[in-house]
Formats: sequence, structure tokens, C-alpha cells
Amino acid sequence: MKSHPTRFWWTVVALGWAFDFLFWRQRPGINFGLYVLLCLGAGFWLLRSDGHRPARSIWLLAALAAFFACLVCLREEPMTVFLAVVLTLFLMGVMAVSFMGGRWPAYSLLDYLGKFLQLGGSMVARPLTFNAEVKERLRQAEQAQAESRSGARRGVSQAWAVVRGVVIALPILALFASLLASADLVFGQRLKDFLQLFDIEKLPEYIFRLGYILVGAYLLAGVFLHAAAHSQDEKLSGQDKAVLPPFLGFTEAVIVLGSVAVLFAAFVAVQFQYFFGGQANIHLEGYTYSEYARRGFGELVSVAFFSLLLILGAGSVTRRETKTQRRLFSGLGAGIVALTLVILVSAFQRLTLYETAYGFSRLRTYTHVFMVWLGLLLAVTVVLEMAHRERAFTLAAMLASLGFAASLSLINVDGFIVRQNVNRAQAGESLDVDYLMELSDDAIPALAAAYRTQPLPASVKEGIGAALACSAANRRAEEVPPSWRSFHVARWNADRILGNLRIELEAYKVKDEDWSQQVIAPSGQEYFCYRFWD
Repeated sequence: MKSHPTRFWWTVVALGWAFDFLFWRQRPGINFGLYVLLCLGAGFWLLRSDGHRPARSIWLLAALAAFFACLVCLREEPMTVFLAVVLTLFLMGVMAVSFMGGRWPAYSLLDYLGKFLQLGGSMVARPLTFNAEVKERLRQAEQAQAESRSGARRGVSQAWAVVRGVVIALPILALFASLLASADLVFGQRLKDFLQLFDIEKLPEYIFRLGYILVGAYLLAGVFLHAAAHSQDEKLSGQDKAVLPPFLGFTEAVIVLGSVAVLFAAFVAVQFQYFFGGQANIHLEGYTYSEYARRGFGELVSVAFFSLLLILGAGSVTRRETKTQRRLFSGLGAGIVALTLVILVSAFQRLTLYETAYGFSRLRTYTHVFMVWLGLLLAVTVVLEMAHRERAFTLAAMLASLGFAASLSLINVDGFIVRQNVNRAQAGESLDVDYLMELSDDAIPALAAAYRTQPLPASVKEGIGAALACSAANRRAEEVPPSWRSFHVARWNADRILGNLRIELEAYKVKDEDWSQQVIAPSGQEYFCYRFWD
């Protein structure tokens, strides 16, 4: 960047303008993926043109960031979109802090914390010092790099020449435009239409948009400058010397882990006797099977999570001076993990039974998927502890987080909920139509498939039709169709499916009220229609 400062500033300002163009009054869709690709492309171009080569591992981060950015255009379910956005920004941040070093797989939690704090500081401070550094560099290299210096100054002077030219041209253009508009009415009308784009009533809006364009450009400049100056990964925290030396005695640690293992073993024994053993054993204690099943899965997931923290914490602070002590400690950790996995299985089974009795929801689906990845992370943690590779836990946790977010997208949470609840309805359970109406466009393909193909009870099929009619009505109520910048695969697919169902859905009448809508089914049954407000 120091060799081409003018080009650098024009690039980051262009990225700020691109953000405004793609996102101003637009829904999330293809615009997010496009902007991420623009930032990645511009960053690689600027850094490489200044002689900074990315490490090989950075390309993997770039591919993962592009993948999660594309998920925003594929799914509409809120948690999936939220995680995709957060992980995309996180991966791009990791690229910035390790661009040249590429040692992010070896980062610890302290490394991430420290490097992201440095990145935040660079986003605020680095752009302020950049121009001063360029001038100082040119001054010091005045004799040896005269051509390079004059080129940089020429670029700056050319930029100011453009600004001065615009300022001089504006009053001259205004004079000639007024004369030409008076001479030709058609040209005058066209000129008036063009000037309406700059309506004085929109001046506060323009000022606001210009403000965040410049702020965004400034922050992006800080990110790129940080990658150019502070991404070598010369030294990682705790690599040569532990940040927190072990201080807990081995005996104390064994007592803590051993008592926890005994407690977990007692709990697991009860699970095998009463829960895994079947309904009859639970009835002996005065509980129904559904009462026993629906309680505690949240608490059991919390136990598994805190068990993970306990193993990590104990492994960091416990002194293990002999080979026997290391083996015993690893054995206790493995035992706790094995018992915790059984507890997770119990929680998983409880949640499954709860869903069978009361239906599937987003939160319950999230919990299902989370338990699988938490179990895998627990197993990997104890393997790393036995292999004395505890530092790799941060990488394992990062991969588990990425896997969790990718899993939500692959299973299509809202479509999964529809399929499972419709299957329950086929078995004679009730169908919560109101909840189906609150789901995103991700659910439309599953709803349409159930409505058209599955043999369902008449009331269930009518409820699914009402949910589809509600979604179609919400589309008709949109005042302004989304532009190409908001193109979304899920919405496009839903529009196509609802268009094919238009004739069947004409039997459902939508009644508009002041603050709500109601769908009236052919039988006369009324359903509240969840309305999306623009």
C-alpha cells in the first residue's frame, strides 16, 4: 500500500460505496456474498501488489469465508443466517491477523483474543498514521527512490486536481444547463428528472449514507493495513512458556476429578435403571414417562458443557510430574468424558421423546445438532489431552463451531421441522399450523411436498394449505419487489413453488384487518396469518 497510497484510498472508498449500493434498503441475499467476495478480492490485490504474499493456509480461510457468505443467499432461517454472517466476519478477521504468517491453526484462545484486540486498534489508529508513514518513507528514500517518490506525489496531486476540476466545473455546468433547459422543453424536463435524484429533501439521507461510506472505508483501510504490517505471527502466546504455570497439586486435582466421576457414574446408573430401562421402572417412582422425559435435557447439556470446561481447566493448572501421574490424570479425564457422553445420549433421548410428544421447533432442533458436535468435541478433547496436544483444542473448537453452523444449513432447519411435524400429524398428533406460518421460505418446499403428495388427514392438509396461502398473501402485500441485489435462492424457489400452487390456493381466502391477516380455509376454519412487515 505504501507504494501506491492513492490507489489504496480509492479502493477502500470504492468498497465503502459498494456496501451502500448493495445494502441500502435491501434485504440480505446475494448482496452479502458479493460484498464479501469484493472485499476478499480487493484485499488480496492490494496486499500482493505491495509485495505481501499470503500464507498457504489463508486460502483455506478464504474458501470457508466464501462458503458461509454464500449460505446467506441459500437459507433464510434466522439462526443459520446469523451464524453464517458471524462466522464469515470471524474468518475474514482471522485472515487479516495471520495473512503472512498463516499460523492460525496453532492459535490458542489467548492468541485470538490478543490478535483481535490488536486488529480493533489498527482499525481505529492505523489509517491516521498511514499517510504520515508514506511521507516519511518517501523522505528517507529521497535520493535512492526519486522516481517512486515523484510517482506517489504525482498520484496525490492528480487526486487533488480532480477535486479542483469538479469544483470549477460545477458553476459553469449550472450556467449552461439553465440556458439549454430554457431553450428546449424536452431537455429541460429530462434535466429536471435527473436533478430529482438529488432532491434537497433527501439531503440528510445523503449525508448519512456518505458518512457510513467513509467510516466503512476507514475501517476497511485499518484491516488491510493491519494485514500488511502485523500478520507475520512471529510469536504465539504460551508457545515457549506457559502463560499460567501449573499451580494445582496432583492430589487435589485427582480428588476433584474423581468425585465428579463418581457423581456422574451414579447419575448414569439411575439413567440405565429408570430411563433407559423403560416406562415401567419410571412408573414405580410415581412419574409418567413423558414427565420424566421432558425434564432436564437443558440441564444435561449444561453439565456436558461445564464438564468440557472442567477438563480443560484442570489440564491447564494441574502439575503432573511423573509418567504415572500423567496417565492417571488422562484416565480420569477419559472416564469423565465417557460418562458425559452417556449423559448426552440421555439428554438426546429425552429431547427426542419431548419432540415426539409436543412437536419440533427451531430451538429443539438447534439443541439436537449442538449436542452431536459437543459430544464430538468432548471426545477430541480427551484424545488431545492424552497426546499432550492441548493447544490444538482451540482449532478443534473452531472446527466444531464451523461444523455446527454448516450442519444447520445442510439439514435446512425449517424444512426439517415441517417434515417431522407432518409425520407426527400423520400418526394422529396435532399440527401447530400457527407455528408453521412463522417459518421462513426454507419451509415452503417441504410444505408444498406434504400438501401435494402425502396422504394426510383432511384437517392437517387444510392447515398446511393455509400456511402456504399465508405465505403467498405476504408476497402479494409487498409494496416494492426486491431488486437483484436482494436475490435469494430460498425466496426464488418459494415464489416458483407458490406460483405452481396458485390454482389450488385460490380456495383459501385471505381477510385483511388493520394489524393482522386471517386465512379462511375451504371448510370455514380461520387461521391467524403471521404477517411480515416491511
